[in-house]
Amino acid sequence: MILAIAAALMVIRLLTELWLDGLNRAEVRRHARTPPPAAAAIMDGATYAKSVAYTLEKSRFGAVSGLFDTLVLAMVVFGGVLPALFAETSAWAEPSAMWDDALFLILAGVLLSIPGLPFDWWSQFRIEQRYGFNRSSAGLWAADKVKGLLLALAIGFPLLWLLLLLVEWTGAVWWIWGAGVLLGFQLLMMVLYPKLILPLFNKLTPLPEGPLRTRLMALSEKAGFRARTIDVIDGSKRSGHSNAYFTGFGRFRRIVLYDTLIAQLTPEELEAVLAHEIGHYRLGHIPRMIGLSALLTAAGFFSIAWLTDNPEFNEAFGFPGFEQAPSFLLFGLLSGTVTFWLSPLTNLLSRRHEYQADAFARDAVGGAVPMIGALRKLAQKNLSNLTPHPWYSAFHYSHPTIAERERALGK
Repeated sequence: MILAIAAALMVIRLLTELWLDGLNRAEVRRHARTPPPAAAAIMDGATYAKSVAYTLEKSRFGAVSGLFDTLVLAMVVFGGVLPALFAETSAWAEPSAMWDDALFLILAGVLLSIPGLPFDWWSQFRIEQRYGFNRSSAGLWAADKVKGLLLALAIGFPLLWLLLLLVEWTGAVWWIWGAGVLLGFQLLMMVLYPKLILPLFNKLTPLPEGPLRTRLMALSEKAGFRARTIDVIDGSKRSGHSNAYFTGFGRFRRIVLYDTLIAQLTPEELEAVLAHEIGHYRLGHIPRMIGLSALLTAAGFFSIAWLTDNPEFNEAFGFPGFEQAPSFLLFGLLSGTVTFWLSPLTNLLSRRHEYQADAFARDAVGGAVPMIGALRKLAQKNLSNLTPHPWYSAFHYSHPTIAERERALGK
């Protein structure tokens, strides 16, 4: 029964994903020749046609890769590979050591990531290359993968070992301690990531002295965000896509602008983008999302504890009962079949935050024109899909569409 439920959940999610992809492609094709007025105001005909082709190609590729990922997951979960790996790693240490369980989880994650590498390469060096976005090289791509693996070993292994040790140290309430440790780790990474990890992949430099920096720093003061610096990331070394984001908290907070973004927008539009990111901070979105993440993490750990206490769950997949590490892994592999159905709710909250941050930016810069101009240029440069199907958008878009944001800004 447990295996049948797991298989059914995987199949239902896959079929729903394929159905949503099909709905979205049909919606894009419906508007391909005659774009709606809102889309025609954002892109010229040639750019719109290119964005349609880009969206359709990514969607078809995503459907194939999604089907492949599900097949691999099914083979691994139901084929006895993971129990064999667990038995092998368990033989390397004493039963109470726990480091072998952490190693099992790391090795399982690494092995599961290997089949998807050809798809990742094809996406980068075929699709992104064809539409002018790829700036990476094969060597840089491979180096990123190796660095990611080494970081998983250096950071993930001791963290997993600590979480597993908490089971012995704290007993039945380990999941509360585990959620607290993971929350503390996430907060620490918000501070350390830009300083210790990001430099391994990208160069982060302060925005140089000059009119633009003076202008943006003045806006941050006016908006109530006393930033010590505004950083620029060399995103152009890998991709032509542009972005901006907020990281950290308290005196460690910082706003990061992609160098591609600075090259694409006017100073007025950059002010609006900066004000939008400040809006997330001033409106309390960051602690809200951290709190939601903490609740979901606690719920996840509670679920793992419950599954471990019911030995028939592990045994159904070929593992020994009452073993913590297999429950961790199986939950990680299968929980997406359930949390997928919650994505419209989390996306709804995220989109509400985006509307609020847009309104904050509009008020901070004295009008909607700069923000609308920035959104339109970002849509043009990134070849954004301007006509997604509403159901697809509900499940996959954490941000409103450009047309929706323009309408809200105009109110």
